[in-house]
Amino acid sequence: MKRIAKQISDNISSHYSAGEVAALARIIATELLGISDMAYYLKEDTTLTAEQRQLLDDAIERLQKKEPIQYILGYSDFCGLRFKVTTATLIPRPETSELVEWVASESKGGEQILDIGTGSGCIAISLAKKIRGSKVTAWDISADALATAEENSASNSADVVFEEVDILNCDTCGKKFDIIVSNPPYIKEEEKKGMEANVLDWEPHTALFVPDSDPLLFYRAIAEKATDMLTDGGKLYFEINRMYGKEICSMLAGMGYTGIELRKDFADNDRMIKAILP
Repeated sequence: MKRIAKQISDNISSHYSAGEVAALARIIATELLGISDMAYYLKEDTTLTAEQRQLLDDAIERLQKKEPIQYILGYSDFCGLRFKVTTATLIPRPETSELVEWVASESKGGEQILDIGTGSGCIAISLAKKIRGSKVTAWDISADALATAEENSASNSADVVFEEVDILNCDTCGKKFDIIVSNPPYIKEEEKKGMEANVLDWEPHTALFVPDSDPLLFYRAIAEKATDMLTDGGKLYFEINRMYGKEICSMLAGMGYTGIELRKDFADNDRMIKAILP
């Protein structure tokens, strides 16, 4: 085991901090190579098969290119479920799980729910599993992302309807929902310069970025369409860019929404908003 950890460390320590190297070594050994946690922590001597050696070499090469470990593994855990992730989908974040828990905690059960910009399907599928009797629909502009979301729905035994829809250019066709939730693109183009390569070089830009000139583009489009799609008293939930909480709240109030609530995430950043259509 020491040889495996040393091989990983020797090859990626110039790309990651010491803490990251240790965490990545554990994940590679236990999750990718299938070595037991006990064997890893006891540093038991392990002889790798040819297949395991190939997996290890491939993982090291990909980590050197700053590819996220979730893409190397092919999955990410979220809300107690496992989701396939590809470069067509964002990697689910812990703060997004806080949004899911908020929505679920306020649900009465049996609602019609729409997730806009579903990506891997993590929000829609988690809500379908958590909210009894719910009927969940999920939209995304990417056919590749939707294909992955369909796989995740099947593997997690969730009942979700997926549709290819561009929220900026769509006709809602009179559809009605009790809850609309979205984690839309919200990072401004100018913020790229401060981002890590493992995000900037690998995750889908269409799911990340908005023009500097219109950072509220998706929030405004969704909120406007939601005035027609939400039932009376229906709820709209957003994950947001922490810099624009007050602006989004003001925009929603100007559209006639009430009960507007801004919440912080575990890192004390403004991250989630709820609004109610009267």
